[in-house]
This record gives sequence, structure tokens and C-alpha cells, in this order.
Amino acid sequence: MPLHRDIFWIGRQWAVTGAGIQAIDQRLRGVLDIDIARLWDDDLVQSRRAKPGVNAADFDKALTVARERFPQAPTPDPFVAQLEALGVIEAPVLNPVVPAMQLRAEGRLARFLPQWRIRR
Repeated sequence: MPLHRDIFWIGRQWAVTGAGIQAIDQRLRGVLDIDIARLWDDDLVQSRRAKPGVNAADFDKALTVARERFPQAPTPDPFVAQLEALGVIEAPVLNPVVPAMQLRAEGRLARFLPQWRIRR
């Protein structure tokens, strides 16, 4: 898969992007990439580091930068989750109302606004 558009650090073989750690060599087609959600999975990290041809120093630097950029989410307490399921503790309610659309054409003449058409 191609590199994500948000690149935070780039090394010789690895890059830290908005998708996690990605190999710069695009011929690998994303086989060695590590997603943000799996950055803290030590078994996966060790298996990627053990692959032949991996620059270990560059990989370690990329892992350090990625873990600083994307910190590990705190694990929820199972006791609190049980209390929320039973209704003892109320979970925060998200507002289901969709925000109204904002028109950006106020105060402009319609003939000067860009037009769009559906092409068939």
C-alpha cells in the first residue's frame, strides 16, 4: 500500500505516518506495515524486527517515534464496564443530533459561484 499522506518521520527503510509504521519500499506492498492499533503488540513488533533484510536500528527509531506520537490507550477497568452494563454507572450519552449544514454562499451573487455538474 502507498505511504499515507501524513508523514511524521522518515528514515532509511521505515516511515512513521498517519497509518502507523510503514516500510518505504513500495515493492513489499504493505506486508511489513504496522497499524496504529497494533503498535503496542510486542509479539507483532518482534516478528517484524526478526524478518530478514530489516534494518533494526532504523526500525527501533521508527517504533520509538511512533509510540511517542500515538500513545497507548488506557485499558478500561473490567469492574467499571460491568457496572456500566448493569446501569449502576451512567455512561456518557453522545448527542445523536447531526449538526446543520452551513451554506457558504451568503452575501455572494449566485452567478459568480462555481457550478458543478454530474457527468455521465
